[in-house]
Amino acid sequence: MTGHSSSPPLCSTGIQGLDDVLGGGLPAHRTYLIEGNPGAGKTTLAMQFLLAGADRSEKCVYVTLSETRSELDASAASHGWSLEKIRIVELTASEDELRSENQLAMFQPSELELGSTLEAILKVVEELGPTRVVIDSLSEFRLLAQSSLRYRRQILALKQFFAGRKCTVLFLDDRTADGSDLQLQSIAHGVLMLEQMAPEYGGERRRLRMAKLRGRSYRAGFHDYIIEHGGLTVFPALVAAEHSSRSSPGRLESGIDELDQLVGGGFDYGTSVLVAGPAGSGKSTLTLQYLAAAAARGERSLVLMFDEREETLLTRADGVSINVRPFVERSLVTLKQVDPAQLSPGQLGQLIRSAVEGTDGGPPARVVVVDSLNGYLHAMPEERFLAIQLHELLTYLGRRGVVTFLVLAQHGLIGAMQSPVDATYVADSVILLRYFEAFGEVRQAISVVKKRSGRHERTIREFRIDSRGLRVGEALRSFHGVLTGTPSFLGDGAPLMERRQE
Repeated sequence: MTGHSSSPPLCSTGIQGLDDVLGGGLPAHRTYLIEGNPGAGKTTLAMQFLLAGADRSEKCVYVTLSETRSELDASAASHGWSLEKIRIVELTASEDELRSENQLAMFQPSELELGSTLEAILKVVEELGPTRVVIDSLSEFRLLAQSSLRYRRQILALKQFFAGRKCTVLFLDDRTADGSDLQLQSIAHGVLMLEQMAPEYGGERRRLRMAKLRGRSYRAGFHDYIIEHGGLTVFPALVAAEHSSRSSPGRLESGIDELDQLVGGGFDYGTSVLVAGPAGSGKSTLTLQYLAAAAARGERSLVLMFDEREETLLTRADGVSINVRPFVERSLVTLKQVDPAQLSPGQLGQLIRSAVEGTDGGPPARVVVVDSLNGYLHAMPEERFLAIQLHELLTYLGRRGVVTFLVLAQHGLIGAMQSPVDATYVADSVILLRYFEAFGEVRQAISVVKKRSGRHERTIREFRIDSRGLRVGEALRSFHGVLTGTPSFLGDGAPLMERRQE
């Protein structure tokens, strides 16, 4: 336990992400309520809390009113844990209580059972003098108490009992009562709420929220978490303002003179670039050119692939003479294939943070590519406010001095294009790719329609990708209406690039 002299010491929960949300941990010697429906992970969280104390040679007690010792051991074993250092107190019903001669007739069961249950808990605590206690679960107390008044009085008495013994207590509640127990929340020093959601497609989503924590600031709002082998992993919500800005002089160039001229010399570090265009127009290939150029200078890039497999991307890069494979082998280019059905916003944010801050084993990434933004937005169809999350993510990356490329596939091929989401306002620069018809051929055009960090060309240039790489031609000054897809030819000659002989 660590803390300031002016405030209670802090109890680590044993979950790094949750400690981050709490500002270091739970204030010690207090009583906390952990609420969540069955399956939300309350027992797993409680075990991690006790195991963290046991690792610090603290005395820990787990009081169970619903599960047996063997069931708890099996749950712990599934995560690779041992509960040998934790005192397990079973207060579950035994087989003898099923026999007719043991059924009470003259007295209410609650009059005897609640008293004996509380007596057993107090006896163990007085004998062992633990510093951490978990009581699982309060639904059993609620049933034994029969009345809400008696229930509240008993829980309040328990709270006062533990407070006098410098003990940090977690009460688990599975919400079997109708709605939230606001009376219990008012008694507890802090309330942690766990939620489990089942989307129409894909894996389950879980999130938590610290609804109350007296006398201490914490990171409010929802935070995603998962349950895997090893327990709960919490992904604190990304707050860009918590990260200081760092100066990142210089520009990211593509290595192609005509393209760098078009974009005004390159993209400043700490800015974001939206690459928009129809399917097959070269958006991903354009971003590959930039990350290959960055890797050639020894800078690391991260590519989040929602729509493409790693081998497919590498094969396509080989086909257009953008040699990315050696950089992948040297860990200068990190390709992460994202499963849209299993990802949560918190997991994505943590994945990016680990690469950008260099905590994933590699050097800090200077370039991040989200390919595509369509996949990112559609990965969580039931999530709300993703545009705000995207803005927070780009702000964070900007403060870290990262160049971020967002690939956006627009609907349609030639003519008017429609975007599934308007992300132009969050990006610092916007590159527009288009198909157009000229002299019996379908050709491609590129233009920069926005750049906040400096000047850029206003021209529309021809854009071509072949086996020798990416090429940018002269401005299409002999054509009018290129962005419509069917331009009018105004000049005497066609300033179009000739096809190279393959």
